[in-house]
Amino acid sequence: AVVGPSNRAKHAGKVPGMNVWIFEDNLMWSSRLLLSVKGLGHEGSLQTTIPEGQTADVAIVNLGSTTLPAQALIPLLKPIGVTTIAHAGHKEKDLLELGKDLGVDILATNSELSNKLDRILIRIQEIRNQSKTT
Repeated sequence: AVVGPSNRAKHAGKVPGMNVWIFEDNLMWSSRLLLSVKGLGHEGSLQTTIPEGQTADVAIVNLGSTTLPAQALIPLLKPIGVTTIAHAGHKEKDLLELGKDLGVDILATNSELSNKLDRILIRIQEIRNQSKTT
């Protein structure tokens, strides 16, 4: 059987594969995000805590989670060099404001995260590249 190129190879010209942690307690969202991240050629894993002694390129955090609160996660992710994407529903203005207050790198509505994840991850790569050159 002929085996096609890996997802990473197919997307190599777009964004080099990144390690993406997904902090999500909603089963529908977590499985959708994980499949999307992997489908775009990245390494993805669901997390319930920050793995000790490890880091990732990107973390996706649900601002509405009560079991994985962004207020606890974001301040711990930033110092270890993890670029943060936080999301909430477009009508959840208080949660979106929380994301701004926490200083997340990219703030997205749920629909933006669903429909534009590829572009968001490209933007993250640009942010990470800029920080390496400055």
